[in-house]
Amino acid sequence: MTITIRSGSTVMFTGDSITDGRRRESEDGLGTGYPLLVAGEWGHRHPDRPVTWLNTANAGDKAMDLEARWRTDVLDARPDVLSILVGVNDTGWHTLDPKGYPIPAERFEATYDRLLAPLAEAGTRLLLIEPFLVPIRGVVEAGDAVLIGEKEREQWRADLDPKIQAVRRLARRYGAQLLAADGRFAELGATARPEHWSADGVHPTPAGHAALAAAWLRLVA
Repeated sequence: MTITIRSGSTVMFTGDSITDGRRRESEDGLGTGYPLLVAGEWGHRHPDRPVTWLNTANAGDKAMDLEARWRTDVLDARPDVLSILVGVNDTGWHTLDPKGYPIPAERFEATYDRLLAPLAEAGTRLLLIEPFLVPIRGVVEAGDAVLIGEKEREQWRADLDPKIQAVRRLARRYGAQLLAADGRFAELGATARPEHWSADGVHPTPAGHAALAAAWLRLVA
């Protein structure tokens, strides 16, 4: 069943840099990524149904970082609909960095569960976007001059897959809508070269953000 967004609803996006999209530098606070595209397309389709759109994502956040700011940034705002995308920073993107450390899937799931429980109790409609890796090839720079190649991405995939499964379990547990982004980008990677959707395998290009926005809008009514 789709999520119904009614006139006057507050819809919040939260998560890591993919959702953040430099929101603090944008006039409307939505950033430059898929949250802005969702809000724009919604307003275009439904000019008679005003919605308050919020973005509280922070670049670099892991699930435990969301938990640390959950009360102030999310619960106190009492959103009617909450969209969450987190998990890639809990995997190889950071754990292969010498400054990082491994986060087991079980710990990730338990933390994520604690985020969702009070929202479900409050009746907030939930939309969970599973973390993803776009299957690009070659060596790319992943911040702080860390070079990522095929071997590293294989390690990421082995670490991320259990966390994707955790998000899917949580979506079923809480009756949330699931945006299967990892599978969607795998499909898109077969229609155009993967680099068309993400230059580094993690952060979407404008086309990648448009793909996320279109998939998001298919889950709401």
